[in-house]
Amino acid sequence: QLQVVESGGDLVQPGGSLRLSCAASGFSLENHVIGFFRRQAPGAERVGMACIKSTDASTYYADSVKGRFTISIDSSKNTAYLEMHNLKPEDTGVYICAANPAVALVDAMCVIPVVFDVWGQGTQVTVSS
Repeated sequence: QLQVVESGGDLVQPGGSLRLSCAASGFSLENHVIGFFRRQAPGAERVGMACIKSTDASTYYADSVKGRFTISIDSSKNTAYLEMHNLKPEDTGVYICAANPAVALVDAMCVIPVVFDVWGQGTQVTVSS
């Protein structure tokens, strides 16, 4: 069974940091694009925050998180990570990991969530004082 599972969400104060993990099972992340998408309300659309292509480590970041978030992959653990720094209240939301074979450039895929075929359940990130 193809599966990705997120972890690491928490309640953090503004200016704080978190590291989210996305562990894949049932398939290898080789030749895949892995992304972290944010949903800020039930039923709201998922918006790509950061994506990485495992073949060449090319990345995409939403403008709102550039310079604060870093996405990476540990191939030995079949896991992707999202380092989040200088968190702001507007970063609050459910962060959902997704993976898909690398069928296009990473920045093209990350802005079209429906391209991704394996989705996790999400982990809640709340930034509040």
